[in-house]
Amino acid sequence: MSESVSKPPKIPESVLVVIHTPEGQVLLMERADAPGYWQSVTGSKDRADEPLRLTCCREVAEETGIQIGAGAVPEAALRDWALSNVYEIYPRWRHRYAPGVTHNTEHVFGLQVPAGTPVTLAPREHLRYRWLPWQAAADACFSPSNAEAILLLPRFAALA
Repeated sequence: MSESVSKPPKIPESVLVVIHTPEGQVLLMERADAPGYWQSVTGSKDRADEPLRLTCCREVAEETGIQIGAGAVPEAALRDWALSNVYEIYPRWRHRYAPGVTHNTEHVFGLQVPAGTPVTLAPREHLRYRWLPWQAAADACFSPSNAEAILLLPRFAALA
């Protein structure tokens, strides 16, 4: 007999990590729970006191298999853009949060990786991925805050 274990509500504080190459190619992934919805790495803190950089490292590793601080992706490649967005949580995903929670605060980071960096998707989260020039990536995002972050890439990264 198995018991259903309910997950604790998601913390309404998250990270958005724009993964890009020096040439301005941006990694986008298609959501498994919403085919046709393309996005960068996103994810909520696991606990209220989790540092944002740790949330980024965990989410990037979980969603893409890219290990920050190992191999070709040094810790310094992850940059806090010191931007945050407060947005209304889409109604289709509000059930994941505590009752009455309607807004999320998203902190924006950039992660520069070498061209050709291997990506291994988490199949429960994403169906497929693609690398696009930053302007095309912004156009392909379903989330306005994700698109706006990608459009800021030239300001925060020295593109080749």
